[in-house]
This record gives sequence, C-alpha cells and structure tokens, in this order.
Amino acid sequence: MKIFRNADVMWREEDEYRAQAYERLEKGEDAERIGTSVLFHNGMMLSLNLLGTEIWKRCEGGTIDEIVSELTGIFDVEPEVLKKDAEAFISELKEKGYLRYE
Repeated sequence: MKIFRNADVMWREEDEYRAQAYERLEKGEDAERIGTSVLFHNGMMLSLNLLGTEIWKRCEGGTIDEIVSELTGIFDVEPEVLKKDAEAFISELKEKGYLRYE
C-alpha cells in the first residue's frame, strides 16, 4: 500500500524551527514539542514536530516500510518503535483527510 499526501493540503516547513529541533537532538535534548511544519486543510491547521514533518515529506507514493527505512538513518530509534509510531501517525492523518492510500 502506497501513501500519498492529499494535494489539497497546503503545507509549509519552518526552517528556523527545524534547525532548532536538530540542534536539540544533537545535544541529546528533547525536540518533540518543536513544531517544524504546519498543514492547512478544510479550515484546520495542524503543526507537526520534526519526526512528523519528515514522515509527511516522504508520503509521496512510498510504503510505510520505505518511509521507516529512510528515517532510521536519521533518527536514533529502534526500527520497530519507529514503524509503530509512523503507522499510528499516518493512520491519524489519513482519518483527517491529509493522506490517502493507493
């Protein structure tokens, strides 16, 4: 099953906040609460943290396994944990209409 972003969703990555998040991660600090992108759809706005943003950016026709494989090289987390989190995140975005499966 391939995952695609909804073309009607407008989004923007926040470069300054992304840099701050990576800086915190390099220091071994928590960066989970730093919003690094925003999505706009049907009058709703959603802020994504660094991991969410990186997953979002990879939802261009890849599978969950392909996305997780790419991200395990970026984030220091066990692949099984990352896959479970990514599946939950992608499922939530699909339910809200931000993503679709083919």
